[in-house]
Amino acid sequence: QVQLVESGGGLVQSGGSLRLSCAASGFTSDYYAIGWFRQAPGKEREGVSCITNRDGSTNYVDSVKGRFTVSRDNSKHTVYLQMNSLTPDDTAAYYCATRALGRCTSAWYSPRHGGYDYWGQGTQVTVSS
Repeated sequence: QVQLVESGGGLVQSGGSLRLSCAASGFTSDYYAIGWFRQAPGKEREGVSCITNRDGSTNYVDSVKGRFTVSRDNSKHTVYLQMNSLTPDDTAAYYCATRALGRCTSAWYSPRHGGYDYWGQGTQVTVSS
């Protein structure tokens, strides 16, 4: 059973930084993808980034390009989302999800159609102005 646990959320001022972690366990292969999503109150869940573990290829939504960086540490089975230059618009609950066998799909940004099998419980990020 694959399990994902997010951590690293918190309260930060506008312009600040946070690093989220997604600790993964239970994979039977190194060929999997981890997506980061966020959901603000009253809004739909949206894809932020995706990384394919085997080759490290990445994807980002336009609104975070140049500010967020996704990376992995295979020795710790952990994926990180480094978030810089945060704004109040980044305030949301952040979730990681995994496609347990395969790479980030062309629909990686879609929580419903991106092929994700498991989800973490989420971590809250609040950016004050």
